[in-house]
Amino acid sequence: MPHKIIELTDALSNKIAAGEVVERPSSVVKELLENAIDADSTVIDILIEEAGLNKITVIDNGIGINPEDVPTAFLRHATSKIKNEHDLFHVHTLGFRGEALPSIASVSHLEMTTSTGEGPGTKIILEGGKQKELQSSTSRKGTQIEVSQLFFNTPARLKYLKSLPTELGNITDIINRLALAHPDISFRLSHNGKAILSTNGNGDLRQVIAAIYGVSIAKKAASVHARSLDFTISGYAVLPEINRSNRNYISTIINGRYIKNFALVKAIQEGYHTLLPIGRFPIIILQIEMDPTIVDVNVHPAKLEVRLSKEKELSALITDMLKKAFHKLQLIPEGEISKKQKQDSEQLNMNFDPPKNVEQQDEKPAPVLFQKPNIPDFVPDPDVPVIKEQETLYQSEETLEPAPATKEQVNRMPKMYPIGQMHATYILAQNENGLYIIDQHAAQERIKYEFFREKIGEVARELQELLVPIVLEFSNDEYIRLAEQKAKLEEVGVFLEDFGQNSYIIRSHPTWFPKGEEEEMLRDIIDEAIHSPNISIHKLREDTAIMMSCKKSIKANHYLTNKDMEVLLDTLRAASDPFTCPHGRPVIIQYTTYELEKMFKRVM
Repeated sequence: MPHKIIELTDALSNKIAAGEVVERPSSVVKELLENAIDADSTVIDILIEEAGLNKITVIDNGIGINPEDVPTAFLRHATSKIKNEHDLFHVHTLGFRGEALPSIASVSHLEMTTSTGEGPGTKIILEGGKQKELQSSTSRKGTQIEVSQLFFNTPARLKYLKSLPTELGNITDIINRLALAHPDISFRLSHNGKAILSTNGNGDLRQVIAAIYGVSIAKKAASVHARSLDFTISGYAVLPEINRSNRNYISTIINGRYIKNFALVKAIQEGYHTLLPIGRFPIIILQIEMDPTIVDVNVHPAKLEVRLSKEKELSALITDMLKKAFHKLQLIPEGEISKKQKQDSEQLNMNFDPPKNVEQQDEKPAPVLFQKPNIPDFVPDPDVPVIKEQETLYQSEETLEPAPATKEQVNRMPKMYPIGQMHATYILAQNENGLYIIDQHAAQERIKYEFFREKIGEVARELQELLVPIVLEFSNDEYIRLAEQKAKLEEVGVFLEDFGQNSYIIRSHPTWFPKGEEEEMLRDIIDEAIHSPNISIHKLREDTAIMMSCKKSIKANHYLTNKDMEVLLDTLRAASDPFTCPHGRPVIIQYTTYELEKMFKRVM
C-alpha cells in the first residue's frame, strides 16, 4: 500500500509557512522592517507601489549581510538571532524564527542587495523561493530588498485581500507602530512616488506622534512614566478631551515590539476611568521595558501577542500611573471654535511644550481690573415656574459636599464666578482667564459619584432599618443566581433574606440611599449582579456609585439661584476629578479671554 503520511517538500512547506507569516502586503512590510531594525539601521525607506501588490521596496543603512551568509538567509529557520533554547527565552530582537525571508520569497519575485560596507556586496534573485541569480554588487553598507508580484504563484490568496486603500492603510498602520516604538530611527514611507510619512529619527517620541497623528494631538499629549522592580514605563497619554471610537489608537510596546494584550488595554481604560465617554477610547503610546525572561514572545504566528508572567503587577502599575498623571493636570477642554482658530497657527508652531500640571503652572496674577461680579439672582422667564425656596439645590443635600478643596485641587480647577444660566441647563461663569460653560447635571453627577464611591465602602456603619420592609420577587433562574451573589451585594449595602418561593425581603439599607427611590435603586443593583455573575466587588461598587449619582441630580430645565450656582461650582472645585461626569462627558468647557477677543477681531 502507498504511504499515507509523507514529508512535504521545502517549497510546499514554505508556502504553508507563508500562510502564517505573509497574509497580506502589510505582513511583508512588517517582517522586512523588523529585520532592518534588528540590523541596527538608523534610516529606513519604504517604497510601495499599488498598496504593495505590485512592489514593496525596503532600503536600510544597517549592518548588512556577509556574502557567504546570503544564500543561507533564505533557508527555512535559518537565523543569526538565536543559537539554542536558552536564547529563545532571552529574545532581544524583533525577529528570531528565521521564517520571514524564505516565506516571502516563496510567494513572490524577490531581489536583495546587501553589503557590510567592507568589500563588495552581494545580490541575490529568487522566484517562488528558487534561487535564480547570485553575484557581487555595490558596496553601499546596508540592505535593499525588493518584493514584486506578491502571491503570483498562490492566486487564491489574492481574493482574500481587501481594496487597495484598505491594504495601504494596513501598511501605514504597521509603519506607524514601528515608528512609535523606535523614535530613534528615521522612517520614510512613500506610495506610488508620493510621500506619506517621514520621521526624523532624533529620539523625540512627541515629534513622531506629531508626524503620525498631527501637531494638535501632539500638543495635547501628556508625558507619563513609572518604574517598579520589574518594569519601566514611559510614553505619552493624550488628554481625554481627544478620543476615538475604537482601540486602534492604543499602542503598547514591550522591549521595542508593538504587541496586543487585552489585560494591558483594560488597565489603560481603567486609568482613564470616568474621564472618557462610554464607547470612546484614548490615544496613548506606552513603551514598556522589562527583563526578556518574564515575557514570552513566541506564542503568536505574527508575534503580536505575548504572554507575561507578571501581567497583574504591570496592569496595576499602568492604571496607577495614568490616574496620578491626570490628577495633576487641568482637564478643561477648549471650545470647538477656539480649536478651529488655533489649527492654522499650530501647523506653523512646532514647539511641543507638554500640557502643564499643577506643579508646572505659571503663577499669573489676576488682572487688576477683574473683580468678582456683583450679580443678583438670575431671574428666569416669567412663564416658566421657578423652584421654591425649600426646593433649592443644596437645602437637603448638604452632606454631599466633599471635604474642603486641597491646594492641588484648587490649582487644577480655578475659582469661577457665575454670571447666569442658559436654557436652565448650563451655568455661565467667568474669571480672569475667560468664559466657562458648565453642564449643571454633569457637575452634580460628578459630585455625587465621588460621595457615593466613598460611602459604599462604609455600608456597615450607616444602615437604616425600614419601617416597611421591601419584598422583591424574581424568576426561578434569577432567584438561583442571587443565592451566589448575596455576599457581593452586602458589600454595596443590599442585604437579602429569603422570603418564600422566589422572593427576598430587604429590611435595611444605607442611610445615604436616594430618598424616595430606594426600591428602584435596589432593583437596579440586584439586576447588575444577576446579569454580570462574574463581576468583582470593586466593579459592582463602582457601577453602584455611578447609578446612584444619576438619581436626583439636577436635570436640564431646572432653574438655579445665583447662590445655588456658586455652591455647585465651589463644591465641584473640591472634587478629585471635576472635569467629567462618571460617564466621561465633559463638565466644563472654556473660552479664554484671548480667544474671545480674537473671535470678535479685537486682536489679530
